[in-house]
Amino acid sequence: MTEHWTPASWRSKSAKHMPQDYPDLAALAKAEQALRAMPPLVFAGEARRLKSLLADVSEGRAFLLQGGDCAESFKEFHADNIRDTFRLILQMAVVLTFAGGKPVVKVGRMAGQFAKPRSAPTETIGGVTLPSYRGDIINGMEFTPEARTPDPQRMIQAYSQSAATLNLLRAFATGGYADLHNIHRWTLGFVADSPQGARYREFADKISETLTFMEAVGVTPESHPSLHQVEFFTSHEALLLNLEEAMTRVDSTTGQWYDTSAHLVWIGERTRDLDGAHVEFFKGIKNPIGVKCGPTMEADDLLRLADALSPANEPGRLTLYGRFGAGTIDKRLPALLRATKAAGKSVVWAIDPMHGNTLTANNGYKTRPFERILSEVKSFVEICKAEGVHPGGVHLEMTGQNVTECTGGAREVTEGDLADRYHTHCDPRLNGEQALELAFLVAEKLKDERLDTARRAAAGGAN
Repeated sequence: MTEHWTPASWRSKSAKHMPQDYPDLAALAKAEQALRAMPPLVFAGEARRLKSLLADVSEGRAFLLQGGDCAESFKEFHADNIRDTFRLILQMAVVLTFAGGKPVVKVGRMAGQFAKPRSAPTETIGGVTLPSYRGDIINGMEFTPEARTPDPQRMIQAYSQSAATLNLLRAFATGGYADLHNIHRWTLGFVADSPQGARYREFADKISETLTFMEAVGVTPESHPSLHQVEFFTSHEALLLNLEEAMTRVDSTTGQWYDTSAHLVWIGERTRDLDGAHVEFFKGIKNPIGVKCGPTMEADDLLRLADALSPANEPGRLTLYGRFGAGTIDKRLPALLRATKAAGKSVVWAIDPMHGNTLTANNGYKTRPFERILSEVKSFVEICKAEGVHPGGVHLEMTGQNVTECTGGAREVTEGDLADRYHTHCDPRLNGEQALELAFLVAEKLKDERLDTARRAAAGGAN
């Protein structure tokens, strides 16, 4: 952090993928001032707790599961949607914990994931050119001049929706819904009759038998609260720095700056310029932070970013999300892993298998083939193993809703099926069945890693 850093320091830098055309600057300033007066959405102590858990991930003692909507929307805001995604994360986490034998750190792309970078600042339809849709926090999806005009009042609405979402998530996490004894009740309706549903029920039966045994020897939710509740954290891409600055506060305990809009925030592939506004903002906040690393990332650039964003090399501070594509990961990831390992960088390496595998189907729908997503995750785990780096986690765009946005999976969603339930406001998401199938795949890989470690330890002891 530079000596003179402030939450507004980013304003002297080039800010990419943010609206430059708010028509009423006075209204923008008024909305920012209103946000500064709002209560924090999360607390510094919670962010420090997440950082300590991510430190365990960086040292190979835990695994990160991060997932949720591509872009949250005002229109689809509903308690059932929040519950279904939370429940899906619980299902996936318990599968990963049981197989991998390690705690799973649960982080949702929720309660703030409203802004999206776009490839072009404008969109043309039928000879009419308007600003691109940048997420509900900035403008609307409808292709009209009114909807596409950036509106600062949308930041206030996004704050209110985030607060309501967090309130419900905290109730689910600590109010008994997350009790492991409810494991059979977590099965989503449309997943229940699928091949993954049957597999999950068999798995849940094993968990239930284990819980019965544990209770018999005195391990109960009363004696071990972790059986009754979970720690759940929120995250989003900190793209709209106007809001992030307004939500950045001094922690009364430490005197340090924390972005209280989420526990963890990340910089996207398109905004990670070392001298850009987003990197400047991230230098000064003390939250755990992340950076997306795509096919253009070079090892030297990554090390410079790590030095700038985590100069003290604190465990849990920096998470790196590879997002290469199934056909590119083996060419790009190894050099980055070697660079951070050789430089002694304490980072979490996770994989985002979604963004590098996006294509346009023959019928015009943007989609992601499930087999490519699976392939990139498999490659990530195998490459990390070969390089002696812990495969720390997965970062997924997914939903608990029964959507048809990614092709493939056990039910074999086809291009012709995409139109059935294509509800995303931006990029295609895994549905609950596909996400659970992916969790089982990762669980198998983690189990293999655990058994390999045990075998090596046994062989060493024998010598």
